[in-house]
Amino acid sequence: MKLEYMANLGYQSMAPEAVCESLARVGYNAVGWTLSHFDVAAKPRKELVELVRLPQRFGMRTGELVIQQDLVTADDALFERRVDIVMSAIETASEVDSPPPLNLFTGPARWNPKAPVVGRDITYSAAWSRILKGCEAFVTRAEALGVDLAVEGVWGMICHNFFTTHYLIETFDSPRLGVNYDPSHDVLVGIEDVSWVIRQWAARKRIKHVHLKDAAGTADGERFLFPMLGEGRVDWRAFFKALHETGYEGYMSVEFESFHYYDTVLGGDPESAATISMEQIHRLSAPPAARESGAAAGHAILRD
Repeated sequence: MKLEYMANLGYQSMAPEAVCESLARVGYNAVGWTLSHFDVAAKPRKELVELVRLPQRFGMRTGELVIQQDLVTADDALFERRVDIVMSAIETASEVDSPPPLNLFTGPARWNPKAPVVGRDITYSAAWSRILKGCEAFVTRAEALGVDLAVEGVWGMICHNFFTTHYLIETFDSPRLGVNYDPSHDVLVGIEDVSWVIRQWAARKRIKHVHLKDAAGTADGERFLFPMLGEGRVDWRAFFKALHETGYEGYMSVEFESFHYYDTVLGGDPESAATISMEQIHRLSAPPAARESGAAAGHAILRD
């Protein structure tokens, strides 16, 4: 497996070199940069290109660039600014050999109190119109420059599961437009057969990137959380098996969002979060016999 860690939470305020040193020490193969570091609106392009290349100095790669912009807005100027951010990111990524995919979503971001409510502040058709207009620009530029786009279906958004995201992907039918598959969002809306979803996307050659995040609860009523890997409803054995059998060779990125655990148990230490996530991944992806052997050893220690 090629394991990546998204530089979120405490890593966001650290210098890029310190982030790379930390994740290399834990044993990750790649870093996923967010707009906290890859800020196309504020930093010179040359600096951003060097940021994408930086992990190579530590024996790693940049696995993805998280450029998530909410396209569902009634504000024309805001929509154009958000489109410009993605377009600039595409152009910047294209200056690197073998550019990493850009992680996108559609909107509206339900956690943002200023985001419009579809059906009240903006119609469903108007929301889709914004999304399609933005994605048409992104796909055209990405095809011209050889950059992959990975759309993530996110709870509460227009594209929030396999079926809604499938409509967007098939509308453009571009080899450059695919998905960032995050199983947590599908299970939140009741699609718990992650193996089926993976095989559907893989058959269409659409998996550009993968996130490792668990989920518990349901998006209906927004009564849910993203717990530690293995504590939620994602069937990780089926997940890893399906990716292996369908030939996925890209990066799998930890998106750590167990916020309460991070604050109260890990003391806000991002390297501790990266370390415990690495251990969870190895245990969850191990063959059943290995997991049972490890569990038996643990029980023996408790008995002793």
